[in-house]
Amino acid sequence: MTVPAQRYADRPGQELADPAFWQLPPEDRLAAFARLRALDAPVFVTEGRGRGHWALVRHADVQEASRLPKVFASAPGVTTPEPARWVRALFGDSMVNLDGPDHAQLRKIVQRAFTPRLLAAAEADIHAVAARIVDDVLAHRPDEFVSAVASRLPLEVICNMMGIPDRYRPEIADRVNHASENIGVERGLAARLRMPGRGLRALARMQRMVAGIGRERRRNPQDDLISALVCANVDGQALGARQLGAFFSLLMVAGVETTRNAITHGLSLLTDFPGQRDLLLGDFETYADGAVDEMIRHSTPIIQFRRTVNAEHRLGGHLFRPGDKVVLYYASANRDEAVFPDPDAFDITRSPNPHLGFGGGGPHFCLGAHLARVEMKALFRELLTRPVGLRAVGRPDLAGSSFDNRVRSLRFAFDQP
Repeated sequence: MTVPAQRYADRPGQELADPAFWQLPPEDRLAAFARLRALDAPVFVTEGRGRGHWALVRHADVQEASRLPKVFASAPGVTTPEPARWVRALFGDSMVNLDGPDHAQLRKIVQRAFTPRLLAAAEADIHAVAARIVDDVLAHRPDEFVSAVASRLPLEVICNMMGIPDRYRPEIADRVNHASENIGVERGLAARLRMPGRGLRALARMQRMVAGIGRERRRNPQDDLISALVCANVDGQALGARQLGAFFSLLMVAGVETTRNAITHGLSLLTDFPGQRDLLLGDFETYADGAVDEMIRHSTPIIQFRRTVNAEHRLGGHLFRPGDKVVLYYASANRDEAVFPDPDAFDITRSPNPHLGFGGGGPHFCLGAHLARVEMKALFRELLTRPVGLRAVGRPDLAGSSFDNRVRSLRFAFDQP
């Protein structure tokens, strides 16, 4: 493989459009972002056929763009490539791809459904699920962390909170994996042609499943999130079948994929930085919140989101014009040396830690940020305070994705029998 950093030395930023770049070791990619942050203005990254995007790589620029949704819009889509119109028509618009009143109304319905009672029950459930997972791990001693631990916690918590019957859960877990298979960029041409269709079929089956549960909950409401969403009355509106399906799909990515990746990277970081692990073990309650935020900053589960410029605006030394495409590189912003001293270090005492792991603020700040933190804290309390010395073995097997910092697998072991 030709190293993109060398191939594009005279064209800074162009390596971001090269699939080979996203297969490089993380430290090489981070070094490329550091070079881009040192430039006077954002660079234009050519994506082919005259298309491309402006790369926002500095913390201040990513944060400002996030907080100006009327200028830097999420519609028609935040992913690369943007969702096709027929896909949006078939599956409905995800909340992350909406702006203005449409986004505000949908978010209002969802926020209203997250009642204090539901959130309190979810937090209690998180601690119970985390304890049960670690009990299983100690009893059966598996050696692969993602499937045995990191994936289970967020999936079980969200299914419990939504009220998904047990009989559907194995299929949902399988559909989530199939729907997200086309995120990576390392595949060959044949796989690129096959995977999107396979992913969409998985998504369609999952949305049909949750739509059926939604219809049943309208007839017989229960004390769960699906019932709250489909029976809500916010300005006379509740979630329809397509909206419910789109929201559930978003939860599976934003609530399961990102949390499982943060958890997996977290174990790897605590293994690589034994001094930080010892500090956390010495006083877990004092350092746990800082450890969770530093895991999220250091790993940045979502690497980037896309925006479309709707109005002329000057930012970071460049004048953006309507129709321009912009990509917010959170992975770069979270290593900005202007904000984070010694940014490549893993430091659970880092304060302040204004990372952008949940977005840069504004109306699209992650709704599940609090629950993700609670999940990570609960799980690491169980993993680290039991006297078995659990640790990662080797390096995480990364998916080579330009969208999320996805871990396929991570081996792990115990220091004590």
